[in-house]
Amino acid sequence: MTEAAVTGPDPERAGPAGDDSAGNDCAGDGSAGGTRAGENPDGADGHGPAAKKAVGRVQPHGEEFVIDLLDRAVSGMGGQSRDGQHEMARQVARAIDSGDHLLVQAGTGTGKSLAYLVPLIAHSLVSQKPTLVSTATLALQTQIVGRDLPRLLKTITPALERPVKVALVKGRSNYVCRHKLDGGFPSEEPSEGQLFSLGEDTSVPHFAAAMGGASSQLGKEVVRLREWAEATASGDRDELMPGVTDRAWRQVSVTSMECLGAQKCPLAGECFSELARQNAADADVVVTNHAMLAVSAFEGLAVLPEYDVVVVDEAHELQDRVTGAVSGQLSVAMVNVAASGARKHTGITVDALSNAAANLELAIEGVPGGLMPNGLNSEQLDCVDQLRDACRAGLSDSKGDSANTADGGRQLARSRLMVILELCERLLAARENREVVWFSRTSTFDPAQGYSQPDESAPALINVAPLSVAGRLREGLFADHTVILTSATLAIGSAFEPAAGGLGLVGPGAPSWTGVDVGSPFEYPKQGILYVAKHLPKPGRGTSPEALDELEKLIRASGGGALCLFSSRRAAEDAAEAMRPRLELSILCQGDSTMTALVRQFADEPDTCLFGTMSLWQGVDVPGDSCRLVVIDRIPFPRPDDPLMTARSRAVAQAGGNGFMSVSATHAAIRLAQGAGRLIRTTTDKGVVAVLDSRLSTERYGGFLRAALPPFWPTTDPAIAFAALERLAKESGQPAA
Repeated sequence: MTEAAVTGPDPERAGPAGDDSAGNDCAGDGSAGGTRAGENPDGADGHGPAAKKAVGRVQPHGEEFVIDLLDRAVSGMGGQSRDGQHEMARQVARAIDSGDHLLVQAGTGTGKSLAYLVPLIAHSLVSQKPTLVSTATLALQTQIVGRDLPRLLKTITPALERPVKVALVKGRSNYVCRHKLDGGFPSEEPSEGQLFSLGEDTSVPHFAAAMGGASSQLGKEVVRLREWAEATASGDRDELMPGVTDRAWRQVSVTSMECLGAQKCPLAGECFSELARQNAADADVVVTNHAMLAVSAFEGLAVLPEYDVVVVDEAHELQDRVTGAVSGQLSVAMVNVAASGARKHTGITVDALSNAAANLELAIEGVPGGLMPNGLNSEQLDCVDQLRDACRAGLSDSKGDSANTADGGRQLARSRLMVILELCERLLAARENREVVWFSRTSTFDPAQGYSQPDESAPALINVAPLSVAGRLREGLFADHTVILTSATLAIGSAFEPAAGGLGLVGPGAPSWTGVDVGSPFEYPKQGILYVAKHLPKPGRGTSPEALDELEKLIRASGGGALCLFSSRRAAEDAAEAMRPRLELSILCQGDSTMTALVRQFADEPDTCLFGTMSLWQGVDVPGDSCRLVVIDRIPFPRPDDPLMTARSRAVAQAGGNGFMSVSATHAAIRLAQGAGRLIRTTTDKGVVAVLDSRLSTERYGGFLRAALPPFWPTTDPAIAFAALERLAKESGQPAA
């Protein structure tokens, strides 16, 4: 284990032993070597035991009690004790007891879910507030609620003072709205490009109109949704099997802004979303997601129950997920939809809104896409100011009377005006509030042609996002809670500062925290090879012929069983198209079917290959012979034209730092580690990670990137890689192609 103590001003395969324990009989010392660098004093920056312990804290529920519970759980599940899992559980228990924040890197195979769930449960027994678990992905959220916690509680409940209550909290639009089912909202389906932003579509149609009858595919889905809504106990979309399209789901759900609220809605007593929140308030352990955590931290809204401790799993995603949750997008089409809805559902005059939309359209017509380093120009700001005033007037005129409080149409219209008003306020104050502004246009996807570049003649979209989420996270998340951040890829080498800095844990006024790496039970140098194709030319636009030839040789040597990760969907599609006529193997590509179906086929067929993007395939977990080769086409740097990353790099440079290393290289290192981590999922897995980007070996920053990867045996010799793959192919019964 390695540990670094830091104070503020200075700078997965699931098995019985846990969530990502990578095999049922996986055992090892879990140690990465190294020595402990220090301990933070209790109470630093007001985070000591006196500040953080819940009233009625019982000391016997301490570190040893946690370890006893963990041992009981592992034994009851048929697993084996792991030093890394024990160490992580101890560190989490200490952090909860001291109130200091903890960053803990737990490599694949550690069993980190159990390592943090057990101390959380022990704490929940004596705390007056719920404890939280937050995940980035739905897959992990489902795994924790549907499998990890039930199995864990089954084994340890006999040793607990009382049963433990678990609740799941999601955004309001994830639940069926009973009022909408009963016709409480109007039926409107927006045209393409008119959907509202902020991660939610507020232009939601209702059943009766514009569906083409129950014989249409949409109609059939909605009929099934109505039947399901009558039987479901939770109203949670993720419990609907098989699922439905987003368009169909919009027929039966509302966003948080569209919702009438518990005080006004006539069906509030039966509301699935309100029921979930009530359950959470009474729960011991609440599972949620990073977006909800962001809304709670940034907006101060009571979307989560009051809590004292939170574990942020998949913490390497927290900064991006939080940024995405609080980013906004404004378009002229949105204003026109809002004006139309306000006129139709509230009866107000919308001339001011229509005029503001027309003026904004002229002001942004033909603007090139990309970052606006100084924000909008004066003409554009004047138009946004005019639009803000029009929205304010519209909201004032559309209040209605108190006798008709359950008017869904009025609420829908007003929610749209409110979204636009808030976006205008942000755009007008963007420079003062250090927010990034850029123009973009929507790209299109055709199943036959793939993705196409945005049409620069199309209407522009105005985007706004915070330059940094560090300050707001420090105030809204870290200031009043004990936070445990964990991931298999949280540190670069032994340094946690790159991850900590983006979350507000570095710099003047930052709270104290401790960084710990508990290692992995895998013997990476013996189980895997890191092959960097040093002889290939630097990647350019698209995949070079030389890289495609190298890819063919690698797959031939391995006889299939290759997970090939690409920098873009177009690159994955082009590579798959190029390989199919060259290889007599099954080549699956992202988009051919659902992710679940593709991964299942890949896992079931040892000679099949799967091509996709790194962003989508971070969570692929295929142990055994079916994944013996992972190919990464290039270092996953942010796009050079990514406005937000560009702005962040410039800000670091202006402050005297290295923008490329702090932003682009750190981003690439974490994602590279996530991709490479797909290879070894159990103690018996073997294989090769092949990177077709020579810069990983030839450029000065290559060492920084390699430090984030598991410690595979490294080589740049293609003969060694091919020979290893041929041996693995023979062992798996799949001769080289």
